[in-house]
Amino acid sequence: MRMELPEHVREIIRKLENQGFEAYAVGGCVRDTLLGRLPGDWDITTSAKPEQIKAIFHRTVDTGIKHGTVTVLMDHTGHEVTTYRIDGEYEDGRHPKEVQFTSCLTEDLRRRDFTINAMAYNERDGLVDCFGGAEDLKRKVIRCVGSASERFTEDALRILRAVRFSAQLDFSIDEETREAIRRLSENLKKISAERIQAELVKLLLSDHPSRLRTAWELGITGAVLPEFDRLMETPQNNPHHCRNVGEHTLRALECVRPDRYLRLAMLFHDFGKPDCRTTDEAGIDHFYGHPEKSRQLAQEILRRLKFDNDTIYYVTRLVYWHDMELGDSPRTVRRAVHRVGEDIYPLLFEVKQADMEAQSLYQREEKEASLLKSRSLYDQVKREGNCLSLKNLAITGKDLMQLGLLPGPQIGEVLQKLLSEVLDEPDRNTEQYLRNRAREMISGSGGRTGNR
Repeated sequence: MRMELPEHVREIIRKLENQGFEAYAVGGCVRDTLLGRLPGDWDITTSAKPEQIKAIFHRTVDTGIKHGTVTVLMDHTGHEVTTYRIDGEYEDGRHPKEVQFTSCLTEDLRRRDFTINAMAYNERDGLVDCFGGAEDLKRKVIRCVGSASERFTEDALRILRAVRFSAQLDFSIDEETREAIRRLSENLKKISAERIQAELVKLLLSDHPSRLRTAWELGITGAVLPEFDRLMETPQNNPHHCRNVGEHTLRALECVRPDRYLRLAMLFHDFGKPDCRTTDEAGIDHFYGHPEKSRQLAQEILRRLKFDNDTIYYVTRLVYWHDMELGDSPRTVRRAVHRVGEDIYPLLFEVKQADMEAQSLYQREEKEASLLKSRSLYDQVKREGNCLSLKNLAITGKDLMQLGLLPGPQIGEVLQKLLSEVLDEPDRNTEQYLRNRAREMISGSGGRTGNR
């Protein structure tokens, strides 16, 4: 079997071999190449010690020197080069206390998580596959190297990685590996929030985000996202729905494009329903107030998982507004955009489309027609350049002060009143008209507005 290695990778391997060392491309890059995918990066493993690697290459960075990793820079591109190693005892369920360098490639591959990630390649020896990784790629199976219990006890994050790879590659998980996950999923509580976040996002952005169901089945969400388990236990006896809240959420994830904000919004959009569920006399479930409750929970969870502020901003607002009407006239669309925000409103079309597709067929034609109408009206409003916020208003606070209004909250009140008129009648967004209206407001209030 022959693989095409990038020139930089070939050069690094060649230089190491010329100095009498072994060197191979290893791990995910080999896996992805065998699958016909373009690797995101290329890692190299070698029998050379870190100080020997640094002596061979002029430009290096001590990325993880304690664990044998040196980054070799080639034309401003970095490649991690790691010495063959055997990991020592794992004290925290994530990192080995110490590592022992070895001269044996097989021992290095033995410590890796899954068989499909435990293959190495160079042009001299071809594919080195000691644990059946190539066969597991053909069978589309995620299987641990050696004992699954040992691999997950060493590093609990591998438990979530198994499901993430299953989602990314559309592979099943080997039964022994599944059973070990069930037994050891609680160990994920030892893993940092940042690491959980990274794996969760990769899962959600995969082609199969509904594999989150597998995480629930194996007890993973109970350890890292227990709020999701409540969704899987909450029915929706309502003509608009044909699934429980959890299954509806999983379907909605599949129905929206793989954008970080959108996928997270669809994950959290109904998290408040278990707390808001009521049942009327006819046995119909209702979930009044669930958008606000879902927003609160989304904010708490995103913070718990150490998401950045931009993600929290977009996701919580999409969750809060996901159930709103987007407008059925130019006026109501303009007001909806102003209320929600020009950055959030356009994304709501995709959120509502995914939400609708995950519902029952009840009133589907009417819902689709309403969404299409709102989108068409929004396109019209944007095309006509209608004013939707204060930044596009033809008059400013400085202009109001020139008209005699003193600095203070009254300026904001006048601007909001003027904007309200413009949202209803966009043709009024001219400097002359708004100056005249502002004079009327100021003179009518004796130079002050908002007093009672």
